Amino acid sequence: MSATARRATAATGVFHKPVATREQADNEAKGHARLASRIAVPALRGQIAFPDRQILVYEDVFATGRCELLMGDVIALADRDPAVQPRLARLVDGVCADLRAAAEETGKHVPLAECVPDLYLDRIRPGGRLDHWYSRRDLPIALPRTDTTLTLRELADFTLTANGRPLTLDIAGTIEHLRDALAPDRRLRAGLTQGDPTEPNIADPLCWLDFEFAGRNTVAGEAANLLWYLMALGGWLVPRYQPDVYARTLRLALPPLARPRIEHLELHRPSRHIDVRYSWNTGPGRAAAITRVLEGLCTGFGSGLEEIRAFLALRVLGVIPPSRLTGHDLLLVLIKLAESQDPQTALDTFFATAPAPHLHPSERNSNVPATA
Repeated sequence: MSATARRATAATGVFHKPVATREQADNEAKGHARLASRIAVPALRGQIAFPDRQILVYEDVFATGRCELLMGDVIALADRDPAVQPRLARLVDGVCADLRAAAEETGKHVPLAECVPDLYLDRIRPGGRLDHWYSRRDLPIALPRTDTTLTLRELADFTLTANGRPLTLDIAGTIEHLRDALAPDRRLRAGLTQGDPTEPNIADPLCWLDFEFAGRNTVAGEAANLLWYLMALGGWLVPRYQPDVYARTLRLALPPLARPRIEHLELHRPSRHIDVRYSWNTGPGRAAAITRVLEGLCTGFGSGLEEIRAFLALRVLGVIPPSRLTGHDLLLVLIKLAESQDPQTALDTFFATAPAPHLHPSERNSNVPATA
């Protein structure tokens, strides 16, 4: 949207969302209506039909003053200023309360085929996104700290130790397992939710935005979606590999202060083994948000990843094209994928983070706007 269009939208207090087809517009409007009495959402003012597209006209919650920032903005501010932490805690607690209420009040066990398909079934189906990204080509990975490049298929023949834990990086095997775990007839607990609980889709004070995937969604899928966005997408992969999306979807779009990093890698070709030491660095605000979501959503899942394992793996694999990632970053993503499939992995271990190294006070408090 151009600057002129944004000013015009702000002046009228509405937000125009283009949608490709009438069916998509009607489905989104229907999903919005199912949620409007249950959670805080912007008002839907109407639909406008054009020959080549549909327009959904929503209340602009920022133009009206109802909301100030998005969750991603509040996290970035809390990374820089501890005084913002209570504000972030209130927002995260509200998100978790809405998702718990959806599970308790509208939840029932249904076949996955009866849930909104876009984020999961459409991506895992034969010929879908995962096949296109991983199965139809043998991606090369330039191993960091070495002069060696391996393909995904070659990597599956290596054992890997990450931070002292033995893992196997078999992407083809994982995808086949996901097809079984997320089969259309698999019955899972699902409730009426917004469907894409991510940092750009949640405004502060709490208001849910974007209803493209609104409807009946799995409880485990919603938890996995929110947690992986907090863990990797919002504070690392989206700003790094989709900077235009990051700048367009957040109000402040402050640069992340830390990102995960491989600190050590040794390749042992004779024994076909790779030894890696890595740290999952985040700012203090993001770390606090992850911990709070784990406490607010996942206490009923026990200590393991069993309930959210398949959904988490699909989020790890199915959001950023692997061909765009550097060898360093793709290896980190694949390590987390392998950890997610390890039956011994505990929730708190998988989502453990480390403080940003050598964060200077001037960096911590830079770019904090007056609205914080």
